[in-house]
Amino acid sequence: MSSAMQASYLPATTDSIAQALEAKDPSESISILYRVLENPASSPEALRIKEQAISNLTELLTQEKKAEELRTLLTQLRPFFSLIPKAKTAKIVRGIIDAVVKIPGTSDLQISLCKEMVEWTRAEKRTFLRQRVEARLAALLMENKEYSEALTLLTGLIKEVRRLDDKLLLVDIDLLESKLHFSLRNLPKAKAALTAARTAANAIYVPPAQQGTIDLQSGILHAEEKDYKTAYSYFFEAFEAFNALEDPRAVFSLKYMLLCKIMVNQADDVAGIISSKAGLHYVGPDLDAMKAVADAHSKRSLKLFETALRDYRSQLEEDPIVHRHLSSLYDTLLEQNLCRLIEPYSRVEIAHVAEMIELPMDHVEKKLSQMILDKKFAGTLDQGAGCLIIFEDPKSDAIFPATLETIANIGKVVDSLYVRSARIMA
Repeated sequence: MSSAMQASYLPATTDSIAQALEAKDPSESISILYRVLENPASSPEALRIKEQAISNLTELLTQEKKAEELRTLLTQLRPFFSLIPKAKTAKIVRGIIDAVVKIPGTSDLQISLCKEMVEWTRAEKRTFLRQRVEARLAALLMENKEYSEALTLLTGLIKEVRRLDDKLLLVDIDLLESKLHFSLRNLPKAKAALTAARTAANAIYVPPAQQGTIDLQSGILHAEEKDYKTAYSYFFEAFEAFNALEDPRAVFSLKYMLLCKIMVNQADDVAGIISSKAGLHYVGPDLDAMKAVADAHSKRSLKLFETALRDYRSQLEEDPIVHRHLSSLYDTLLEQNLCRLIEPYSRVEIAHVAEMIELPMDHVEKKLSQMILDKKFAGTLDQGAGCLIIFEDPKSDAIFPATLETIANIGKVVDSLYVRSARIMA
């Protein structure tokens, strides 16, 4: 038990709470609140005051970034949980876990805390709370890239929740499963889980934040299938929901909307969306990154594209969704530029092509060899001379298709004559 709790306890009254709030030093406030919680009184009024003390203490410990103390607090409160209703226990437990989440660099602590709480809820037979803590644990494991453990946990949890028909939790878990399968690059299962989440959501009232999350995941999956127009409409719906709630995910929805515009060759619309009333609210590195990519795409400039990728690395390269689509866009842009540059030549030095496209020679050589293998153009690389030799596209001779057609017609005539002769002989 904390050293603060060893001191004499204070009465569980509003005066004690006020005393804690008026304290000049946060550590003094924390000490007073611990002493209020140590009070053995269990009258309804005392329990209400203690709940208030827990709420205030959680806030203070979060502000002071004392994650380990929050974990200890949760363990110390277990006797108190037996005195209050299960719904209030669930609220307090989830509140403290959420508080730990707000403290940066505590992902391992969050996972171990959730595992501890799962064990405690299982021992106390608190099914409702256990399922929610397990769902949180699965989300944390997924963020930590421990996919197999998260999937095992989710599989058992989904079966259990479907049996109980807890629709709201089912929406959460199905969405989580969809994200998990998407991370594992299993698109059919990700879509199936998302459909299950939508089905469950249609049967109940879903909070706007949850609906926004469903739309965001729908957009991501449609974008993965190259259906950028449908993805854009889903991202727009998600953006409207998050924007109304002032949710930080709004900027990601807007960023993916701009990505869809770029991918369907409507990069000119990007500046208009950013300068709109809603867009101006989120101006920052994320939108600047998409604007730089849009400018590079409009000018068909690989140099500007690479500059944007370098200058906005954390916004583009480190966002797996944006990175995946921009990689394919970069390849397409590079191929179009190379085809345009080599078109007038039958033989050209690779160094000259690299100079014209302003890219390293080895990079250009590698891409040209890949394009030859993919039959994007007919040619060969003379590496001894450092040249690219382009062949003329062989013109198809019209006589061959005509000959094949004549032979096919003769075959039909022979078959017809055979059938007639068979009838005469019969």
